[in-house]
Amino acid sequence: MENFGRRRKRRDPWRLIGRSTVSFVCVCLAQFVLYLISSFCPSSNIILPLVLSVMALVGMAAIGRKFKRLFGLRGSAPAFVFANLLFIWCAYAIVIRQAVSSLLDIVFNIELIMLQIGLYRSVILSGDPGFVNYKPPHENPDSLSNNETHPEESERLVSDQECPSDESPLLLQRVRYCKHCDAHVKGFDHHCPAFGNCIGQNNHLLFSILIAGFITAEACYILGASQILTSSKGKKVDWNEKLASSTMIFSILQVLWQGVFLAWHIYCVCFNIRTDEFIHWKKYPEFQHINVQPQSGETVTGMKFKNPYDKGILQNLKEFFDK
Repeated sequence: MENFGRRRKRRDPWRLIGRSTVSFVCVCLAQFVLYLISSFCPSSNIILPLVLSVMALVGMAAIGRKFKRLFGLRGSAPAFVFANLLFIWCAYAIVIRQAVSSLLDIVFNIELIMLQIGLYRSVILSGDPGFVNYKPPHENPDSLSNNETHPEESERLVSDQECPSDESPLLLQRVRYCKHCDAHVKGFDHHCPAFGNCIGQNNHLLFSILIAGFITAEACYILGASQILTSSKGKKVDWNEKLASSTMIFSILQVLWQGVFLAWHIYCVCFNIRTDEFIHWKKYPEFQHINVQPQSGETVTGMKFKNPYDKGILQNLKEFFDK
């Protein structure tokens, strides 16, 4: 079997168990803090607990980094995602399910099952995002930084270097290097810590579907929790209403950042650009457009961003879904 450039280390099962345990404990602590915030904040005001929850989670993240430096305790981002899904699912079964309609119950449970399967496929099975075989180039990389090199020639050299020798450089000119996986990935967008894997040509569509699935499941949960809180107005707030409130706050925070994240990826798909390319476009000569502006008899040369892969929204979408 060919080596596609990813140098995998043998995973120590005890280390995985330890990191998963740390992640599970962190999830329980975070949810407990949100529960305390919901207990001391009035249920009629959602803004205050949202603000306090953000501050608390940011503070816990900072404390967690210090513990990591002091004691070497490390968690697992995929295990953290799994644990949060499991916690929300349990809270739904115990508190929320009794107050929602059958349709909402079916949609929510189907979404959770699909998310678990998708995460299992992406994380546990470590799906191939588009790893490609790579041979180090014979050219001197320092020569690419020479400003006297013609832009088209520089683009050709970079494309030849970054493409595997057994496939066409023209087809694989968007092969990028991921330092986390120590591998070259076709259509590399970014490395996702939550999946423990790169997002590339082979799993970009699955990644987008999973993000949309998270948003849908969390929106269903928010709707169900709001029904619990609405029915308890004017009554003594019990522990189950507090749990519904705290988990609803957590879901709202998740939907907010995931919605922005999904919108960004929809933009990238529509305009055929990758996150890595957008952020680090100065590293890739094909995105560097020379801008010449004569002023007072002098030639002023500047560099600006230009996407050579944008073929129009319809064609970009067609290429994305055909991969």
